[in-house]
Amino acid sequence: MKRLPTILVAGAGMAGLVGLVKLPPTRRWLLGRLASGQGPSPEQRAKSWFRVRFLGAGGDRRVLTEVAGGDPGYDETAKMLAESALCLALDELPPTSGQVTPVTAMGDALLDRLVKAGMTFRVLDSPPRA
Repeated sequence: MKRLPTILVAGAGMAGLVGLVKLPPTRRWLLGRLASGQGPSPEQRAKSWFRVRFLGAGGDRRVLTEVAGGDPGYDETAKMLAESALCLALDELPPTSGQVTPVTAMGDALLDRLVKAGMTFRVLDSPPRA
């Protein structure tokens, strides 16, 4: 989403939906809308995509990155879960302990797997901070 008003309206709509789902009649109505297995068709999923940008800053540097892929609701989520499991089971990983993020636990091994599975990761901009 590129505009703040759009983000605010979407956020308010999601908050309202979450509130309504807590009410039993609304929850039953929503659950009855689609039967199990009635999700989007393969053709619909093939048309779906996502692109997310992240801005990180630390010290005197800032980095703008982008992650992109196909259908985020089914296909890309399945890729992320499957490749993470394979990475944990099969790849040589850095030693860690405790609760860590995926990048700390799997690092470049997971990145390589996701790129081979069709996702893209790009550094868009990395100038010094002003």
